[in-house]
Amino acid sequence: MNRKLLAGLMSIALPFSVVGQQAPTYTDQQQLHEIVSKVSAQNIEKDIRKLVSFGTRHTLSETESDTRGIGAARRWIKQEFEKISDQCGGCLEVSFQSRIISGESRIPNATEVVSVIAIQRGLHDPNRYVVMSGDIDSRVTDVMNATSDSPGANDNASGVAGTLEAARVLSKYSFSGSIVYAALAGEEQGLFGGKIMAETAQKEGWRIKAVLNNDMIGNIEGVNGVINNTTARIFAEGTRQTETEQEARTRRFTGGEVDSPSRNLARYIDWMADRYIPNLDTMVVYRLDRFRRGGHHRPFNDLGYPGIRIMETNENYNRQHQDLRTENGIQYGDTIEGVDFDYAAKLTALNAVSLAGMAWAPSPPGNVEIKGAVLPSTTLSWSAANKRQNPQLKGYKIYWRLTDAPQWQFSRYVGNVTEFTLDNIVIDNYFFGVASVSEDGNESPVVFPGAAGAFGE
Repeated sequence: MNRKLLAGLMSIALPFSVVGQQAPTYTDQQQLHEIVSKVSAQNIEKDIRKLVSFGTRHTLSETESDTRGIGAARRWIKQEFEKISDQCGGCLEVSFQSRIISGESRIPNATEVVSVIAIQRGLHDPNRYVVMSGDIDSRVTDVMNATSDSPGANDNASGVAGTLEAARVLSKYSFSGSIVYAALAGEEQGLFGGKIMAETAQKEGWRIKAVLNNDMIGNIEGVNGVINNTTARIFAEGTRQTETEQEARTRRFTGGEVDSPSRNLARYIDWMADRYIPNLDTMVVYRLDRFRRGGHHRPFNDLGYPGIRIMETNENYNRQHQDLRTENGIQYGDTIEGVDFDYAAKLTALNAVSLAGMAWAPSPPGNVEIKGAVLPSTTLSWSAANKRQNPQLKGYKIYWRLTDAPQWQFSRYVGNVTEFTLDNIVIDNYFFGVASVSEDGNESPVVFPGAAGAFGE
């Protein structure tokens, strides 16, 4: 919902006990508006057309040809990232990331699954990462058909093109934390690219604070006949997959089912859409992914990292996982004609400002705790941020909302402290969280107290 409208309704919609509390305040960032203006629909169209030109990008397809198959596609993507890096003085670390997979239902024979990773290192906290990803591979009706033409224009050349364009734009800036641009392979065969990257990150100790998976960001015409280029969906899981039995028992009494780090990452992106992306309203969906379906953010969620899926609101199943054909006057197949490039640019811009905002902001607060049972006030505490990693830190902001409200409703900047008491704010009636704030006003996502909301070390 538009924040101005929300503020206007607040005195009418909220009970007397909360009227007069301060609505969230935020310092608008001109650089984020500039980033939005630099995202090019023409560049995205060019990249989608190039990816479609490889005929098929099936994980099991041709790898030796320079013009057809997954091998040619991934080499071209790597070359594009390298061109971007050349233009920013080598600011991207570009590499293939691979593993041999075999014995799987969709990869029965030994196959090298190869993703393309580009890392833009942060100046102060290079081991803190935010990630944008898209999927390289495509498929037709038969998931094992590696030879038929499978353009994959929307699913998911659009996500890869968006990731390339975000890298072009953001590589012109420097950030405190690191940004990863990932073109992940093997999604249609079992989310293997995401699994490989997530497991590598865990092994190497990456402090991943956000994974923005973009899977189908170019279609505006739904199979139900709805045509809409003004909305998008953000899928975000609830309770963390890595929650322990003890943490579950605690959560039963303290809440947190709708305040996982992934949910608060989604709220952050929803907030950025309202502030910076004209004519776009995002819908946060309280689910890991579409009903009984999956995407490349899931392997990161499986290991406890905050991750969400950004995508179009209205899917067209005639254009997904379909052989190219016409039946009963209906065209089937994921072709370039089904992509709206301006819409893909809009969702790319949303990714770009969200990545930039988090990478410029200090790290989300750690060890957030709360107390206030049977008291008239609520006290929150957290660990002081590492000064070397977060020289831009100004202080912290406490957020709270009614327990059935989807978005944060109130806030208070409390300074550079590690504990603060909200007088006459009763803990039982609200959910609370804490965000880090930079000197220029960039904020981290809000962190809900306890293990249920923790963004990790």
